[in-house]
Amino acid sequence: MRTYGIYVLKRFAQFLLVVFVGISLTFFITHLTPIDPVEQMVASMTAFGDTSPEAVDMMREALRELYGVHGSLIEQYFAYWHRMLFLDFGPSLSAFPTPVSVLIARALPWTIGLLFTCTLLAWALGNLLGGLSGYYRKSRVLDFLGVVAMAFHPVPYYIIAFILLLIFGYVWPVLPISGGAGQNIVPSFTATYIGSVLLHSILPALSIILVGIGGWFLGMRALVSNIVTEDYVTYAELAGVSKRRILPFYIMRNALVPQITGLAMSLGAIFNGAIIVEQVFSYPGLGRLLFGAVYSADYSLVLGVTAISIIAVAGSVFLIDILYPLFDPRMQLA
Repeated sequence: MRTYGIYVLKRFAQFLLVVFVGISLTFFITHLTPIDPVEQMVASMTAFGDTSPEAVDMMREALRELYGVHGSLIEQYFAYWHRMLFLDFGPSLSAFPTPVSVLIARALPWTIGLLFTCTLLAWALGNLLGGLSGYYRKSRVLDFLGVVAMAFHPVPYYIIAFILLLIFGYVWPVLPISGGAGQNIVPSFTATYIGSVLLHSILPALSIILVGIGGWFLGMRALVSNIVTEDYVTYAELAGVSKRRILPFYIMRNALVPQITGLAMSLGAIFNGAIIVEQVFSYPGLGRLLFGAVYSADYSLVLGVTAISIIAVAGSVFLIDILYPLFDPRMQLA
């Protein structure tokens, strides 16, 4: 038990290091871009009239103070970490005076509901079908699923998203192609609103699942194909153990160990497809929010969305890391 506690502390230290480095890099990269939101605001406010240089300077200083971008870059960096301790990202520059935390709170449930659910669903379905395909190697249905998985696996998320958009939005318009729910439905825990949310999530979810399931299918099929030749599997078959017991307890359980590692690694890339998929379907999640923030040079919103994304992904990987020894007792914790 003491060894496991040391293991958890080491993984937690890695989690803190990843969050610190990731957020720091994002801060400096964002602030070193040539786009200055304060100058953009000054230019738009003085474009239709004559303003004295003194008034422009006063306006510029007032905006920097208001947006929290006054002082040197290092001063802004330490001030930002001070606010981060309280999850205070300041006001949004593009949606002033709305706080960044409010905008993130509105978008975060949509992204969690879509991305994390689809990633776990693709992982579960891919491993289940891949395990069956690797064990029942003479099944034509499972062989056909393998061909389909190989066809979808190398295709990017956005290509599948555009194909689904064309098919179900224009060729056969039976599914909604934009938004998170119906515009005339009041958000509430009612069957009407929940049904609308699920209906609007079908196309974004399919674009993620169809691509993700292929990789897990192929990986699990290869693992199971190797495990079925192991001596302990052959012995179990000769001993008369039923296939329904051999597959889940003798084969799948051992094959899942590297797949769990793969799940932790895939969580690191979970937001890669979010930005484009949510933009294609106008889905109100963090990806679409980040796209608009980058376009309008909203430093505060970019940093807020990125920080939350880094914490969420690093936290998910940390959780899988500390649960990993429970799936693989052979793992050395020391």
